[in-house]
Amino acid sequence: MRKLFVRFGILLLSLLLLSSCGQAMSSGKLKKAGLLIPDTINDQVWGTKGYKGLLKIQSQHNIEVYYKEGMNSQLVVERAVKEFDQKGVNIIFGHGNEYAEYFNQLSPSYPHIHFVSFNGDAENTNTTSLNFEGYAMGFFGGMIAGHMTKTNVIGIIAAYEWQPEIEGFYEGANYENPQVDVMIEYVGNWDDARKAIELLNKITAKGADVIYPAGDGYNVPVIEQVKEKGHYAIGYISDQSDLGESAVLTSTIQHVDVLYELVAERFDKGELKSGNLSFDFQEDVITLGKFSSDVDQEFINNINTAIAEYRKTGELPSK
Repeated sequence: MRKLFVRFGILLLSLLLLSSCGQAMSSGKLKKAGLLIPDTINDQVWGTKGYKGLLKIQSQHNIEVYYKEGMNSQLVVERAVKEFDQKGVNIIFGHGNEYAEYFNQLSPSYPHIHFVSFNGDAENTNTTSLNFEGYAMGFFGGMIAGHMTKTNVIGIIAAYEWQPEIEGFYEGANYENPQVDVMIEYVGNWDDARKAIELLNKITAKGADVIYPAGDGYNVPVIEQVKEKGHYAIGYISDQSDLGESAVLTSTIQHVDVLYELVAERFDKGELKSGNLSFDFQEDVITLGKFSSDVDQEFINNINTAIAEYRKTGELPSK
């Protein structure tokens, strides 16, 4: 039954994509858009977010859009770009940091196409890398964890050391609760749920009662385990309050679909810059999610006030 539902979902999404054929093209610079996904659009996390962003572009600009899954090597990316070019695509989104290197090599051969990647280093005039400013979202998530811990021990299960939200979470927790001990463990992968669960057991055995699983491929199984242990979690990338309305204190959300729509709009107007661009709360591409009913309203009001001040001034709370 589950397989039948997934297949139906894929068919429905494909029909949505095809529905734009024959419609009038965008009146600006944007003609057709393409999306390269390293794995699948049906992962319900990163890939799905990218696909939703593509559908928003299709709807907003009334253009044809295309996507390809399993784009995880230089060779298959080269073939996909060539195919997109033949279809008239003039902006291609590579949904991951690995595409920055691929696009730096390919883009000189396609000067009429703009190449967009994530969290990389865009080197050419027709390449752009998008970067979420994760520090602030981590900071506010850390504040909530510091406020809600009963043991004064918090655990972060990170994918990689370079994630800015990890440092932000650590600093935010210590700002809110100077007595807190923040334990950080690294999975070394976005998707290794087995290792993430092992690290969860390790840190909860040492007293951690609020967990931040900062990896979009393993955060769901970690949160499910956190609920079973009777602890709290901070969701990551998506609003994960549906996994546990009281257990998930809030979520640090990156709105990939909103960012893709914003980038497409800039490109259509001829305003998309090359190089590395950063986005944060100010562009509405990062927010916090729904708050748990366990979080007191006075503290929620304080957090919302701090976020509003950060959006206005760029300044985080400080002692």
